[in-house]
Amino acid sequence: MPSPDAAPARQRSDGRVRVRVVRHGIGTHVADLSEAGPLRLRLPRHAAGACEAVLLNTAGGIACGDGFRVEAEIGPGAHLVLTTTAAEKIYKSDGPSSHVGTRAVLAEGARLDWLPQETILFDRARLERRFEADLAPDARLLAFEAVVFGRTARHERLDSGLFRDAWCIRRGGRLAYAESLAFDGPITALLERTALGGGARAMATLLDVSPDAEARLEAFRSHVDALASPGVDVAASAWNGHLVARFLSAAPDALRATAARLLVAYRGMPMPRVWQS
Repeated sequence: MPSPDAAPARQRSDGRVRVRVVRHGIGTHVADLSEAGPLRLRLPRHAAGACEAVLLNTAGGIACGDGFRVEAEIGPGAHLVLTTTAAEKIYKSDGPSSHVGTRAVLAEGARLDWLPQETILFDRARLERRFEADLAPDARLLAFEAVVFGRTARHERLDSGLFRDAWCIRRGGRLAYAESLAFDGPITALLERTALGGGARAMATLLDVSPDAEARLEAFRSHVDALASPGVDVAASAWNGHLVARFLSAAPDALRATAARLLVAYRGMPMPRVWQS
């Protein structure tokens, strides 16, 4: 029998979504969908072409020890736009880390636009996140992830916390791109260092892995010159068949607005409806 003084075991959220889309005529349609726990997928009506899908966390946020996983399979010639209904909140933890994983498989001629809204880390939050994708040689992946460190309206500082972020992209079965980032400890103080964040309270990464990504670097830089808000630093590089852009800002709202304008210009199509609300 457990000791009467022992803390009760917590119930933790385990959210999972798996979706498979296929091309049918000139449009993309859902062929298979499974949902578990508090994670749901909503499919707003859309014109023929890409299938827009919106992830919804009915738990209202992610707490210590929660686990969430999204798996997407995009069939030959299909186009999936995957986003989230709102910014995801990562609450403080008294020890365990939350885990968020995303994995995508793109067949020949497939395209995925991974465009979640920003993730907001509360003080003492602990998040370990991983994004993986396996692409056919001619598939196209555009991924954008933004992170906000603290609730700016409350002038919150992250005096303690953990954020680990890993990306792994394979094309034709070979590793094409990999990186990892880790902040552990007083994250706000770390970001105040000139060599790390220069006082940033938000950061983002845009990754384009597609056959013409390298050739679009100068066009992207031109968009940055024309569309970036004051106080938002954006830099881009391209190599080995992909383009990577980094965003840093002390103003999360300005970073979001800049990213939205750049994504519209770069993609040549509007942002998902939930981004515009």
